[in-house]
Amino acid sequence: MTTQQEILDQALSLAAECGWEKLTLNHIALALRIPLSDIYRHFPQKDDLVEAWFDRADHALLSRTPTPDWAPLTNQARLEQVILCWLDAMAEHRQLTGQMLLYKLEPGHIHLQAAGVLRISRTVQWFREAAGLTASHGRRIAQELALTSLYLATFSYWLRDSSEDQRKTREFLHKRLTNGDRLGLWM
Repeated sequence: MTTQQEILDQALSLAAECGWEKLTLNHIALALRIPLSDIYRHFPQKDDLVEAWFDRADHALLSRTPTPDWAPLTNQARLEQVILCWLDAMAEHRQLTGQMLLYKLEPGHIHLQAAGVLRISRTVQWFREAAGLTASHGRRIAQELALTSLYLATFSYWLRDSSEDQRKTREFLHKRLTNGDRLGLWM
């Protein structure tokens, strides 16, 4: 039986060749020599592949953090490592990730956009957990708003960054985290 990860890997491989827009679930089934019902078992719609891709980045982040050597790091440094770990997990398919987001943003995909808001919130919460941020009440709300803005700005920047090892994104993130630290946001 074909696993969810095998299907996702095949989808990424095919989409790297033809683009996300042209990829169909049928193409994936044919490439894996499985019936569409096997695809449906794991991915009832094409967007579920996108969610699985972002889930993979979440899992990569959570499996690598925190480590024992993080204890002496500042909250800002831990948060920086967390966000970079998440981005690095998708770096191999950075351009394809951008195509996936454009697919979600199509005018007829309101349902995907609503789910995208929940995805953003969930990812931000995992960033907070993995970085060990403990702010509560009003400070937590301010932190979540700031972190959500930072995440979206950094992610948008990363999608367009063709510098080696996304060096410009790393500088962009570091500068904004430093500014947030000056405001006491990363408690």
